Amino acid sequence: MSGASARPHAIALMGPTASGKSGCALELAQRLDGEIVSVDSALVYRHLDIGSAKPTREERARVPHHMLDLREPWQAYSAAEFASDARAAIADIVARGRLPILAGGTGLYFRALLNGLAEMPGSDPALRAQLTAEAGRWGWAALHAQLAQVDPEAATRIHATDAQRIQRALEVYRLSGKTISDWQRAAGNAAPWLDVLTLALAPPQRADLHARIEARFDAMLEAGFLDEVRALRAMPALATHPAPLDLPALRAVGYRQAWEHLDGLCDAATFRARAIAATRQLAKRQYTWLRGMGDVRWFDPGGQRSRIDAEVDAFLDAHNAPGMR
Repeated sequence: MSGASARPHAIALMGPTASGKSGCALELAQRLDGEIVSVDSALVYRHLDIGSAKPTREERARVPHHMLDLREPWQAYSAAEFASDARAAIADIVARGRLPILAGGTGLYFRALLNGLAEMPGSDPALRAQLTAEAGRWGWAALHAQLAQVDPEAATRIHATDAQRIQRALEVYRLSGKTISDWQRAAGNAAPWLDVLTLALAPPQRADLHARIEARFDAMLEAGFLDEVRALRAMPALATHPAPLDLPALRAVGYRQAWEHLDGLCDAATFRARAIAATRQLAKRQYTWLRGMGDVRWFDPGGQRSRIDAEVDAFLDAHNAPGMR
């Protein structure tokens, strides 16, 4: 058996938000005797269900799902923890003779899982305090501009309001003199441990994706998204938190905008517009990340389902991998 065929096999479904990854993963898992491993930074949090488009109980009853509901919204969960937990889940799926189907849109989680994370410098409390003070004087947008000067690649991936990731990228650079992108590239050169077919679902016309985003958000509102956020706000650990919107869970698109709306900072129409705009910005960043990946096969989720099935079947047949075809 060759080194490549000796590695576990998996299908990875990537793509921008609202592109149909979850539905496609569910259909593939049912057809191929597979189990779904979520690669989504919002889905790891309990109580974030409607706004994160978390699989329903009925969908989870049809196909086993992994990497859901691992932490409370006020708890931390790192990419390194995700990689370790997801790798264990994949090993368990493979040991039972089933096919892992990785589905999600969090690029950092995919990179940590498939390529590993670099042994970059650890956190430095004094430097972090200094960066926080600089942000207090000039704003995180100014620090994002600093990052763009030294590491344009990271600045493209990291949104100008993502304080945690801006701080970490600048911290790594100031501590080591080496950009976080360089550290991550070095980690990506490690030997692969998983033989994975990578598929990207993305409508060919950006307007089509924007329409899907808008329709899905309206469906979330109809399903009670604001009531979900009201319930979050009532949880003692969040109600008493000094800066709840700094928590990674509440930085998920839609939740921050809903929280601010319920704080009375904007009306319902403005909230809806801001949430949809933030989701579009997320999709744009996901497109950028996907284009930077290597061997990715792109498909239109609306009209190329048979091609997806053919691509998956050819991959599994060539590797004699699990999956009932």
